[in-house]
Amino acid sequence: MRAPFPDGFRGVDFDGVDLVLLDAGVAGLVRRELKGGLDGSGIACLWGCIADLDKIIPLVGEEYCASCFTKLRTMARVAAAPCVPRAT
Repeated sequence: MRAPFPDGFRGVDFDGVDLVLLDAGVAGLVRRELKGGLDGSGIACLWGCIADLDKIIPLVGEEYCASCFTKLRTMARVAAAPCVPRAT
């Protein structure tokens, strides 16, 4: 979460997804999950961010930026894992 934001990617969006907002959104949601858990709307937002990450990562051509957002997706998926409904 302390990694510097990729140079040259502030104000950039891919397929309508603003990278700065996505980064900040995931960081805030993960922090909330670690400090006591997300409510239903927070969980939905986190899964929405994961979907956005899945969409934009293949579009990022710069290695450091792609690496940062891949790590962000991993962090988001770990935080969201307890919120996955169990199969019955």
